[in-house]
Amino acid sequence: MKKLWLLGNTTVRSPFRLRDALIALSMSPLQGNLRGCEQEIAFRNLLGSQGIVKLGNDETYSVGRKWRAALSQLGFLYPKISKKIGILQIEIGSIDMITPSGWRLIRAETVPSMQECFLRALAAYYIPSPLEPNYGFSVFSPLRHILLIMLELEKSTGESTLNFEEMAFVVQSTSNDESLAEIVFKILEIRKSRENSPNQRKFNQLQIAEAQTNTKYVSTTFSDYADTNLRYLKSTGLVQSKGRGVSLVPEKRVFIEKLIQNIVAPDTVRAYLLNLCNGADLPTDNKELALIVLEDLLKQINKRGIAYGIEHKPLDTPADISIICHEIEQLISEQNEEQYAALQFERWEEIKEYMNLLISGKTSKFLSNGEEIEVPKCEAPAYFEWILWRAFLAINRLVNKPYQSRRFKIDQDFLPVGTAPGNGPDLIFEFHEFVLVVEVTLTDNSRQEAAEGEPVRRHVANIKNQYANQLGKPVYGLFIANRIDSNTAETFRIGIWYSRDDQKMQLDIVPMTLEHFKNFFETLFVSKNVDVNLIRELIDVCSQLRTAHEGPAWKQEIEQVINKKITQLKSSGVTSDYISNNLLKTIS
Repeated sequence: MKKLWLLGNTTVRSPFRLRDALIALSMSPLQGNLRGCEQEIAFRNLLGSQGIVKLGNDETYSVGRKWRAALSQLGFLYPKISKKIGILQIEIGSIDMITPSGWRLIRAETVPSMQECFLRALAAYYIPSPLEPNYGFSVFSPLRHILLIMLELEKSTGESTLNFEEMAFVVQSTSNDESLAEIVFKILEIRKSRENSPNQRKFNQLQIAEAQTNTKYVSTTFSDYADTNLRYLKSTGLVQSKGRGVSLVPEKRVFIEKLIQNIVAPDTVRAYLLNLCNGADLPTDNKELALIVLEDLLKQINKRGIAYGIEHKPLDTPADISIICHEIEQLISEQNEEQYAALQFERWEEIKEYMNLLISGKTSKFLSNGEEIEVPKCEAPAYFEWILWRAFLAINRLVNKPYQSRRFKIDQDFLPVGTAPGNGPDLIFEFHEFVLVVEVTLTDNSRQEAAEGEPVRRHVANIKNQYANQLGKPVYGLFIANRIDSNTAETFRIGIWYSRDDQKMQLDIVPMTLEHFKNFFETLFVSKNVDVNLIRELIDVCSQLRTAHEGPAWKQEIEQVINKKITQLKSSGVTSDYISNNLLKTIS
């Protein structure tokens, strides 16, 4: 087996975090000055202070060095040019300064625009590159190589799906030196053997042992590389998750066919490095090809029954056409998200298990159906917001659209891309009779009140002004953390906010732990009383207890209310109306 290759870097498994690092670096005096022990420590500390990495024990200061290498590898920072390459540093750019490709990623505000940045970066990336050791391959584009394999699989099987194990044990050790037919044959042989195996997990272990015997790699390398390769592949927006593997995004099929037609690497080292740092040209940069992609998108949107017309829209330049393509893709994405939202009712048990991961601090778990779910450590805050969003989608009574209820971004697999931006709540759910603002945090110490007390009250107050004035709907706040600090509880118990003209506003914000919410959420489904009004009633009851208790005691009362309502919901033959009418009597 030849040397394994990587699209990205195992240190930075979530490629979207590279953008966070670039933003932090762009506002720091460290840009262009990342070499040497002290500078690597400073870069590491910068990443830690922005919450991009958890520092832990890093005695070798490798975090700063590895992140610098990851950013350089994909052309987001100008790399250091070795004298052996035979060109001058000045011909490419100043060492460790942000490149045009990096600035494009910084300025990208939407997920599709970020994905285009990663697509241009990976389309410009060839192995072996002048900056890396020889892999034993002829020069090839790993991105196009994978796409070609997936298209060839589709010809053979009717589906473009490439499974995790097939990436791990076949694809990431192949190149253009082998024919597509040979590679696909190997993949299908492994697939057939795995499907016929009575114990697929044991089969995977045997595959790892065999691969380890034939190479110098430790057993975990194959899965680590495959995981990273699939993540970076998905960051382009060209593929989506399919089980533990990936398949081609249908809306991108014509684009992909045009992309793989250009498989020739730049003919000089200088041209390659400049292309890497500026980002590759894409088929849609050409007007003729862009029109072909647009025509295909129009056919797709018409099949979906989505009304869209291009009359009176300019089609003079590739940029004009690109704007229309992005608008169509956005409409398709919104329809996909609405379909995804409708499925969440059936996936409440999976949602509950994600909450359990966030409660326990563990990163992964196998479900009863054999599927593995994961909460990447550095992405836990984003997954916290995401899983609460999914929980209320599962309750399935929203008036606003699913994409209107979240303020964080999601990718084509509906997974979170970062947390919600500041200056607004994490989640806003509008129901027929009320509005619920949900805020979450993983902060669980005395800093919780300082970090969350003022922003949460301000956000709820702003939403209350908006909905009370426009729709006359009451607005509630729900604050969820793994642990509620008593200072935070006291702030929300008082629940007062003054406007700029000193108008006093009473806010109904109830804090509860994620475990308590999870237990209540689970009981709604187990008892078949899935009614969002029960959550409203729970908040109402907890709010009525504020005046009789201070922060610590109010927290205990909230816990008791939740537990009593859970007990009542579990009672056989109990209706929502009965619970609502008798809850106040029970706790009074």
